[in-house]
Amino acid sequence: MQYANNILELMGNTPLVRLNSVNKGLKPLMLVKVEYFNPGGSVKDRIGKYMLDAAEREGLLKPGGTIVEPTSGNTGMGLALVASLRGYKCIFTCPDKVSIDKVNTLKAVGAEVVLCPTAVEPEDPRSYYSVATRLASEIPGGYQPNQYQNQNNPLAHYETTGPEIWKQTEGQITHFVAGVGTGGTISGVGKYLKEQNPEVKIIGIDPQGSIYSEPENIHTYLIEGIGEDFYPGTCHLDRIDEFVTVYDRESYDMTRRLAKEEGLFVGISCGSAIVGALRYAEQNHLTEKDVMVIILPDNGRGYISKAFNDEWLRKNGLLD
Repeated sequence: MQYANNILELMGNTPLVRLNSVNKGLKPLMLVKVEYFNPGGSVKDRIGKYMLDAAEREGLLKPGGTIVEPTSGNTGMGLALVASLRGYKCIFTCPDKVSIDKVNTLKAVGAEVVLCPTAVEPEDPRSYYSVATRLASEIPGGYQPNQYQNQNNPLAHYETTGPEIWKQTEGQITHFVAGVGTGGTISGVGKYLKEQNPEVKIIGIDPQGSIYSEPENIHTYLIEGIGEDFYPGTCHLDRIDEFVTVYDRESYDMTRRLAKEEGLFVGISCGSAIVGALRYAEQNHLTEKDVMVIILPDNGRGYISKAFNDEWLRKNGLLD
């Protein structure tokens, strides 16, 4: 008989899929790593398990404890999957720009969600970072994995995502592209790929208004899941060769195109990653010899009320 002993055994080993439509006119082989095949629907499943496994080994998370974490949704789901199997309670703080779909999904798996204002500084006591830190210290048995500083975040991708990509491309990858939020994915994968071949280019995708590509022009934006207003300890900038800035409208447009033209029902940061990858490939005149792998972090389930809602898009100036 073939079966998994539990849902956690289904994490990782996600497929590569070739782009055929949205990249017409460009020469390189462009492959997307479809992370919504993880059981929680996103790349963050990988780090959720890694961070909690480490916390249990180090005695930081005790039986019956409460996991408290700031998240835009996907990390929360990855943590909640582990928590549901191991008997932990979860409280997640989210910026109020997060879609109601993500909030309801977290509640569906038993988590408590606390919404916090988006447009405040990270150190503001009202920010979702500060509220999570306060709750973790106040709640008996509280533990904050802290995906923004926890080095098990990039380690998860160094030990799983990176080797998968190298094996799947038979070592022929020339460019790796990923949106940058905590920086764990691009830092972990980037380190592994550079160790295999220092010539592989590591390209970070960043929303306009985020600190990585425009530190002098930080402001709010409508793209979810990537970009920051501070430098997380899990983002190792020395492993990133270049950043490409993307914009709200083109990211939402591409998210919808991926569903209609490629059959890839994915989230907004996936649209951002593709926009940035196409821009980089065109501007750098990539050829038939180049093999580009792009991370698609999650599925479209959490964005029904936004990216796939014409009324919301028009209200926010993202659709004519």
